[in-house]
Amino acid sequence: MSIGKKDLIFIAIIVVVFGIFWGISGEEKTKKVPYDDKHRSFYEIVKKSGSKMDADKGCPACHNEQGGIPFPDKHPIKPKDGPMRCLFCHKLIDKYK
Repeated sequence: MSIGKKDLIFIAIIVVVFGIFWGISGEEKTKKVPYDDKHRSFYEIVKKSGSKMDADKGCPACHNEQGGIPFPDKHPIKPKDGPMRCLFCHKLIDKYK
């Protein structure tokens, strides 16, 4: 049984797909939620209810564009764009979960 042209094309496609996955994988680049006095209540909410969405509701109180802690220019989602899902990208520090 020999490897034909279609088989080589299929193998090349698989190699390209794996190469793309390998290229985009890597170190997590988003900032973690600090475990400090300001954020400790969010850790408690997640620990008690198990719902990150409940904890997300408190983020706009401090993180906002109207005099709070501003979002970086390249931040993908801002509060005006829709519901805040901070903990979708920003992870809790593992040892405090």
